[in-house]
Amino acid sequence: MSDLIRLSDVEKTYTRGKEKIAIFERLTMTIPEGDFVAIMGPSGSGKTTLLNLLGGTDRLTSGSIEFDGKRIDKLSEGKLTDWRAKNVGFIFQFYNLMPILTASQNVELPLLLTDLSPSKRRENVATALKIVGLEDRARHKPREMSGGQQQRVAIARAIVADPKLLLCDEPTGDLDRTTADEVLGTLQTLNSQLGKTIIMVTHDAAAAKFAKRTLHLDKGHFNEQELAA
Repeated sequence: MSDLIRLSDVEKTYTRGKEKIAIFERLTMTIPEGDFVAIMGPSGSGKTTLLNLLGGTDRLTSGSIEFDGKRIDKLSEGKLTDWRAKNVGFIFQFYNLMPILTASQNVELPLLLTDLSPSKRRENVATALKIVGLEDRARHKPREMSGGQQQRVAIARAIVADPKLLLCDEPTGDLDRTTADEVLGTLQTLNSQLGKTIIMVTHDAAAAKFAKRTLHLDKGHFNEQELAA
């Protein structure tokens, strides 16, 4: 299995006043295509920063990030935006749905940045909603759906452009256990049946068990745990 993501000697430093704060120092990791990785670690360990670097919404200080064999850290802002739209889907703890839009309209939003025809956009939206089991909720607005249903709409939005990579930041942090497990089961299906590579930040050990493996991030380094059952 080929590597989809490769980080080499990545450093990320923030400046606060006269002080420089190092988040990562020479961080190196690889993610094979089709992997499902849970990332855990204490607050402030850089978990969300890592997702932002992988998704191209933040820039590293030094080192390199390769995606499918190509350096994304060297892309211009415009090309990085294009790359992100085609290759990355984001799923957040708070669903970030537009309250005045229906489920279908929310899912369609990423496609408005593409050159797809309206009919093709509608086809993709219908497929994405079917995958997450919400085709019967297409015309409902967020307030007319449960938290779990809203998160599944958010997942449909993340996959509607058929990206290779899904980045999930505490995707079940606002859900009860039963609903969380349903959402995590959906992510497992996307990984096992559709081959999506998934990187999920979570503080929940029960959620991490849905992944193929867990990495613990602490003090800028990873410690890999045994494969999830």
